[in-house]
Amino acid sequence: MKKDADTFGRVLVAQLEGRDSGYLVERSDGYMDWDSGAHYFGPDRDRGMRRALKMARGKVLDIGCGAGRHSLALQRRGLRVTGIDRSPLAVRVCRRRGVKDARVLGIEQIGRLPAGSFDTVVMFGNNFGLFGSPARARGLLREMRRITPPGARILAQSLDVHRTTNPEHLSYQRRNRARGRLSGQLRLRIRFGLRAGPWFDYLMVSPAEMRGVLRGTGWRLDRVLPSGGPLYVGVISRRG
Repeated sequence: MKKDADTFGRVLVAQLEGRDSGYLVERSDGYMDWDSGAHYFGPDRDRGMRRALKMARGKVLDIGCGAGRHSLALQRRGLRVTGIDRSPLAVRVCRRRGVKDARVLGIEQIGRLPAGSFDTVVMFGNNFGLFGSPARARGLLREMRRITPPGARILAQSLDVHRTTNPEHLSYQRRNRARGRLSGQLRLRIRFGLRAGPWFDYLMVSPAEMRGVLRGTGWRLDRVLPSGGPLYVGVISRRG
């Protein structure tokens, strides 16, 4: 198995070029789930995501823009959008598809962005997970206050991991709690063909856990928009 720092980007390029884009998401306990790059190109069909897209306003920062489907949808509404992704190949795909401002920048680097420059931050496609952990989330939420003005909004999709009966998921969650972690703190990597990407941390939370993560950061969860099954979008507003 070859190591590849941009396995996810290779998935998106394969899909864009009409090649097989099936890949595996591997969890640290060995559990694997199959997905396809097509997932990142089609429109969001669930009601929650459609409602959330309509709530974006002003200058928008799309964190983890992937293949650019949300940036493009917001551009079509006439909004000025900056899409960022740590994957250089993902950013290349975004530009090829027509995203006007797509940049190679990881969520941990948003401190490089100018102060007060975005009115809405979107973290769609379950991208609340990019925070990785509650502690990291709180630091990054402080950075988000710096790059947004009063009245700004974060629209973030997450998944309530507690809404499962899968014994392998439940066992993983129990081990997390025994270690003092949230149930949905995951360690993942992407496998594509003969390539394996690096391990990364991912955070999935219930609405109640999202409120806990936000506590003391200057942001609050105002509304929850159901996205189908355990998925939902949190409408988060800046306090002051």
